[in-house]
Order: sequence, then C-alpha cells, then structure tokens
Amino acid sequence: MPDYKVVLVEPKSPGNVGAVARAMKNFGLSRLALVNPCELDETAKKRAKHANDVLKAAKVYKSLKAATRKSAFVVATSGIISRNDKKFIRHPLTPREIAKRVARVKGEVALVFGREDYGLYNDELLLADILVNIPTSEKYPIMNISHACAVLFYDLYQPKASTVTLIETSKLEKERLNGFFAELLDAVDYPDHRKEKTKIMFRKMMGRAVPTKWEFYTLAGIIKDAAKQSRRAKRKK
Repeated sequence: MPDYKVVLVEPKSPGNVGAVARAMKNFGLSRLALVNPCELDETAKKRAKHANDVLKAAKVYKSLKAATRKSAFVVATSGIISRNDKKFIRHPLTPREIAKRVARVKGEVALVFGREDYGLYNDELLLADILVNIPTSEKYPIMNISHACAVLFYDLYQPKASTVTLIETSKLEKERLNGFFAELLDAVDYPDHRKEKTKIMFRKMMGRAVPTKWEFYTLAGIIKDAAKQSRRAKRKK
C-alpha cells in the first residue's frame, strides 16, 4: 500500500491548514508537510478539531523539491488544465483514475496542493509524475483547498481502488528509464532545441502509465538497445 504524504505549498490561511488536517484524519492520513507555510495559530487548531495531532506532527520545508525528495511518486493538483496535446504539463487525470494508478505504488506518494490564490507554478508541476484535476462546474471551477483534499482523499481511501496487486518501480528505476530515453535522443541526433521538452513529455507520459517492474525492464531494455544500435551504426559510417 502507498505511504501517503500530503504537501501544502505556501498555504496562506491557518484555517485552511486546520481543515486539511481534519480531512486527512477523516480518511486515515497522518503525514502532513508544509512548504513555507503561514503561522499556524488558534484558528488552525479550531478548524482541525480532533486532528491537532496531525498539525503538531507536520514537517516544514523550504521548497517543494525538498518536501518530495524521498517520494517514490508525486501527484500534483491543479484547477487549470489544457486540452492542447503540446501542453503536456497540464494534462490531468481525475481523482478516481489517480486512485487506481497509485494503488500499485510501493513507498511514499506525495499529494501536492498549491497556494490558495495561484496554485502551483509550472516549475513545481515539473516535479510531479502525474497531475490530478477535480471536474467541477465551469461557472465556479476553483474549490477551497480543504474541499479539494477531501474529494481526492475519498477516492484514495476506497478499498476497491485496485483489485490487482502489482509491483511498482522505484524512483531510482524511473530515473534510470528517463536516463536511457535521454541517451536515445542523443544517439539519434534529436534536435537540441526540442530535447528538454521531449524528455519532460516522456516523464509525464510514463507517470500517467505507472509501469510495473516487468514493464519497466522491458521498455528500458528496448530503449537502451536502440541507443546502442544507433551509436554502432554511426561508428560504421
């Protein structure tokens, strides 16, 4: 089972932090991380109700990168999505779809929520393996952060989220796969000005796929062999 950690990035309202802690306890979550948070006053404690133990145990970080350094999988939330294929940074899944994918993960899964006013910046979204968006009315699409947390937590809590136990790849293995793909781009002389975006696109695509170990080693082997073959062909010319 995943080890969920809820990460709030620069929360501005103590009351919201308290309400998130309460929602966490409703669904059996206890690990809260705060990135450059506001001061947690009595309002936070009152909103937390019987989840003050979650607030007290919360860990503070200076950056999202530091907060997710040990995470095997990072899920970022966003109220802004894009239907444009080229804007792959903002291609989200629904909470129910996310629940099915992360149920496979062995290790820490970070659930990242952005600022109440600006959400998450693009450079922060790049740290995520996958993006989640909660479908809402177009007339008023942006939810209060504690309400958004409760919706996501509910789907993650459902025991039927996954009926099959699969062995998930580790963070190190995923980085190796991304490294093999980068080598392949170099081997085929992929245009330099397009490399970075293509590597990010591949990472996001694999995040949505959530490959198992068997799938990882099969794909990694193919990509690695393709890069070797391409380099050999170059040397023969």
